[in-house]
Amino acid sequence: MSIVVRPSAERGHAQHGWLDSRHTFSFADYYDERHMGFGPLRVINEDRVQPSAGFPTHGHRDMEIISYVISGALRHKDNMGNGSVIRPGEVQVMSAGSGVRHSEYNDSASEPAHFLQIWLMPDKHGLPPRYQQKAFADAEKAGRLRLVVSPDGRDGALSVRVDAELYAAKLEAGESVSHALKPGRLAWAQIVEGGATVNGAAVSAGDGVAIEAADNVTIAAGVGGTEVLLFDMTE
Repeated sequence: MSIVVRPSAERGHAQHGWLDSRHTFSFADYYDERHMGFGPLRVINEDRVQPSAGFPTHGHRDMEIISYVISGALRHKDNMGNGSVIRPGEVQVMSAGSGVRHSEYNDSASEPAHFLQIWLMPDKHGLPPRYQQKAFADAEKAGRLRLVVSPDGRDGALSVRVDAELYAAKLEAGESVSHALKPGRLAWAQIVEGGATVNGAAVSAGDGVAIEAADNVTIAAGVGGTEVLLFDMTE
């Protein structure tokens, strides 16, 4: 079993005034050949956007893009005709496919928006773009790993065009969860808030954990509890 912690403090950092962004993997002007992604996982950006600011209309293609709002609200608009506001507990999946253009803005004029933007490389290119969004109540994630994204959209999850599953959990102090891994699967745990141990490795908010050649992943919450995302992916 291989466990490698990606410490929050060592991530790439971009400060644009309106945007404070931390990059787990190489992104934009931040480049580190040691951190180019993990399996199909290519981007985990932790973004804080100032009130009323945001990303003007821009394009993507052939990428599965997941937005996970931690606090505040994110306003989305795209050229597929979708317009929505994403709030904490909601997950957005945009399959860019053959090409999509969209904008993302903080929906509040007074409070910052804090969210994770995650990119996964799809299994196939050039497919029609699509958009999905769904709320997952805290009760669904309390003390358990709730499947929120999967290739087949089972159990009410959103779907992606890549062999990757994403689970979300909110654990109180003393609670733990375990997830079995099939042979040849990779796992990545991203700590959203609080502190935890992941297969015995102590981690805190913003840290990521890459796990290879393991039978399972066990996450135990620290004193103040934790919120965590867990990816189960093909190599």
